[in-house]
Amino acid sequence: MEVDGREFLSTPPMKTVRFGDSVANTLAKFKKGDTRDYELLKHQLSEPDIKDGQIINWLQEFRGCVTQLSKDHEQLIYVVLRLPWLGRSQAVVDEYLSFLSSLVSAQTVYLRTCLRMAVSHFTPGRIQIQEGDVNISDSDDDDENLPRNFDRCHQALQIIARYVPSTSRFLMPILSENFPFVQKSSRSLECYVHNLLRVTLYIPSLRREILELIVSKMLALDVSAPRAEIEEVEENAAIHQEASGAPQDDCLFNMDEDEDTEVNTSTAECVMAHPVAERLDMLMAVLLTYIKDMCYVNGSLELERTKALYRDLMYVFDKLVLPTHASSHVQYSVFYLCSIRLGLAEAFLDHLWKLLQGPSQPPVVRQAAAGYIGSFLARAKFLPVATVKACLDLLVPWLHLYINSQDSGTRAFCDITLHGPFYATCQAVFYTIIFRHKAILEGNLRKGLAYLQGFNLERIVMCQLNPLKVCLPAITNMFAAITRKYQLVFCYTIIERNNRSMLRVVRSSLGGDLVSMNTNPLDSFFPFDPYLLKRSGRMIVPLYQVWEEPSDCGVDTLKKEIKKGSVEDEDDFLHGETPHMDTEMGVTPGSFESHLRSPSSVGSPPIAFLQRPF
Repeated sequence: MEVDGREFLSTPPMKTVRFGDSVANTLAKFKKGDTRDYELLKHQLSEPDIKDGQIINWLQEFRGCVTQLSKDHEQLIYVVLRLPWLGRSQAVVDEYLSFLSSLVSAQTVYLRTCLRMAVSHFTPGRIQIQEGDVNISDSDDDDENLPRNFDRCHQALQIIARYVPSTSRFLMPILSENFPFVQKSSRSLECYVHNLLRVTLYIPSLRREILELIVSKMLALDVSAPRAEIEEVEENAAIHQEASGAPQDDCLFNMDEDEDTEVNTSTAECVMAHPVAERLDMLMAVLLTYIKDMCYVNGSLELERTKALYRDLMYVFDKLVLPTHASSHVQYSVFYLCSIRLGLAEAFLDHLWKLLQGPSQPPVVRQAAAGYIGSFLARAKFLPVATVKACLDLLVPWLHLYINSQDSGTRAFCDITLHGPFYATCQAVFYTIIFRHKAILEGNLRKGLAYLQGFNLERIVMCQLNPLKVCLPAITNMFAAITRKYQLVFCYTIIERNNRSMLRVVRSSLGGDLVSMNTNPLDSFFPFDPYLLKRSGRMIVPLYQVWEEPSDCGVDTLKKEIKKGSVEDEDDFLHGETPHMDTEMGVTPGSFESHLRSPSSVGSPPIAFLQRPF
């Protein structure tokens, strides 16, 4: 290690210009009321050109009188902690960490101050940029020392946690307070979330709270970027790119090496045109990579670690994700985790099933659970048909029991307020059959038909609760076409009768008491609609079942006029069938499935979380 061209460790301390008395004497004078040397000391410590040797000498003196640094010296300690230690030599870093450990051991009153110092470096430092009278300063994304600086910050936190066992209780509020505003740059958000997740590696007791913090911020981004808005912005950007004649993967600089060109091209192709979607995409990539690296060690699945992560993530799911209507992407963190092992997927379905049938649960939660069950069964490519059938064997008998309990009562009529969970479950069953009927029937058609006939779907469809009147028209029409083809149930008479009537809806999201059947009275929401984010989508697309419209069901009502050349890129099963509405966390406006922009190729997943470069 060299300082100003000299070998630091093999030479005596450098002679530096220094004014005032020693630290110990300065503190003694301050206690007697003489503050001249005290103020001079703070000024010298704040010098921007302070040398490594000076920092080391100061820190050694402070460490020698750490017991005297009471609460009265808070301003001085603040100046010491702000010394520029991260970008300095290893000798400075070692001395700074030694001082830190001595300070928190002897003066726990400074614990929060030390924690704030370390957390403040979880994002790239700010650079000052002035264009005329406008200050556009933001994070310094190009700092090549970021990985090293982040490592040193975590080293400082680990030292503090080692000397102060109660660190976790004081650290979590600080992590929450310092979370960057969601409108900050994608890079700042990515770095901060990455560092939050690194904290869980050495303070595992904070993982549940850290995941909750991260997911809450991601949900705020998710609901502020509606699916239709993302699609519109991405389509407009693609049209503009094509009209300009510039290739979509143009890089800012020309690279000489083919490998560098390939990397930059791949990065350019993953950038989202929608700014909020771009931020969310970066955070989803970090979170999914973290999940992968927590579950696998050297390529082998660590079952106990995976189970522990599943429990923490499900706690966050129940508290934040499930009650949030019309989020489009954050719930895919659970989807991805469940893809790692079938037992996790089955545990997730079992958890949703318990919520659905739990009479003590609020109706909105039960309806959301039904929507998650149907969407998960339909879209999770990694689910075997045996698991799908096992879930249908629970859902369909529950529907029949519900009909039994209502047929003889005074509430046996179509009313969403009274029977919302029933209608949501009917729609989940219809949706699952639409997507999975081929898998159920293939191999042994007669056996598969006997299985579906055993559900007695005709009784469900024709009961007085009239579920076909409430379900989305696209689902109703496709279900009718498929069940007619296989002679399971004939739905068109009921559909035509419903088309001639009006459905009374209480507390409709559109307002008023009467809405036509072409609206979305259930406020239907399919949480695993096509994934739109490009970068993190590389980890989702291989696991995802896209919609393949049957060619021989004769559903004329579902045929849409689609621009020539765009058919192959569309996942338009429900496109245009459900009204778009403004969404926010914790409420239940309508949402629907629309396009899937399938990437041209599925690349390898991001670099392993723990070695991810910055």
